Amino acid sequence: MPAIAQSPDVGEPLDPLPREFAALMRPEIPGLIKEIGAEVQRTYPVYAHLFNGPHSDAIRQGVEQALAAFVERVADPGTNSALRDELLRKFGRVEAYEGRDLDTLQGAYRLGARIALRRAKIIGRRYNLSPTVILAFADALFAYVDELEALSREGYVMVQARAVSDVAALRRQLLHLVVAGPPLPRATIAELCQQASWELPAECTLVALRPPVAELVQAGLDRDVLADLSLPQPYLLIPGPLSADRLTMLGAALAGTPAVVGLTVPPAQAAHSIRWARRVLQLIDDGVVPDAPVVRCEDHLTTLWLLSDPALVAQLARRELAPLDELSGTRRDRLIETLRVHISTRAPAEQVGEMLGVHAQTVRYRLRNLDNHFGDRLLDPDHRFALEAALRALHLGGKRAD
Repeated sequence: MPAIAQSPDVGEPLDPLPREFAALMRPEIPGLIKEIGAEVQRTYPVYAHLFNGPHSDAIRQGVEQALAAFVERVADPGTNSALRDELLRKFGRVEAYEGRDLDTLQGAYRLGARIALRRAKIIGRRYNLSPTVILAFADALFAYVDELEALSREGYVMVQARAVSDVAALRRQLLHLVVAGPPLPRATIAELCQQASWELPAECTLVALRPPVAELVQAGLDRDVLADLSLPQPYLLIPGPLSADRLTMLGAALAGTPAVVGLTVPPAQAAHSIRWARRVLQLIDDGVVPDAPVVRCEDHLTTLWLLSDPALVAQLARRELAPLDELSGTRRDRLIETLRVHISTRAPAEQVGEMLGVHAQTVRYRLRNLDNHFGDRLLDPDHRFALEAALRALHLGGKRAD
């Protein structure tokens, strides 16, 4: 055990901490990190999302660096603290980005100092240390907290000095990188996330908008929603799925601007989500998908699939409907429409007739004709599936043509 003075002299001035004290404090750092983290979250619940979010490792590293740098300074006053300084400035930047003042962060620092002092007193009793050493520790510790606060203030002021438009530009750049498609430039995105105080979510939902978009839309969006509303094809990125609260927010913010909500996907697939959403927006314009203020891609997946490659669908239809090629145009069209309704509904002739507006006997006559032309193909599962897909796609394509 390091040799540390045991007996104080009453009234003596507080000297610098003996270097040997660092050896007693160093093993306490891991436990202090956990205790400070738990106590800060309990006292300041606003920090819970930071300690438990995607940046939790960075937060814990910052706390560890702050504690370790103090202990190493006791052991060697000339120790370099560049990493600690940058992490503490980053804490200040986060406070500014999230719209808090510095009082909360300063309170967290001082709470951490009180916990560290409590631990030092336990060590003092354990090793029968001089009260003067503990007093010197407290004096040095709170002077150190002032230093930490000054570093965080530097980061805080730096963000405040930056124009709001600069932060918005960072977020637009981040949005474009995420939707650019894989592979995601992880290092660049991580840096932008830190600068823009935005956490890369595990999942995200892309939303395609029909221009023009009113200027007030941006103001109504949640703070963590990324948007670029100035593009010819404006769009949004909502972290996570479109919950009921998010949907309410979106409806209020858009104020009538038509929107299509893409599928909720990992960020690496964001390009697919916005591509599908824009495709549905086009299908609305074509009259294939019914219009509404907010349309969800997930309600039209089959339509998206069937119309994803019109040329390929045409080839599939040409192959599957080849047995009807010898028929005249009108007769062929009637048989094809009857076959589509029959295969897709599996309904009896009476119901098929009602759907087509013809007598049930006419339907039965057409179905016998179809059996004569297709033979066993209508009984083969693979051919029936391909035929139904082709007929559905042709029907949707007919809507678009109309």
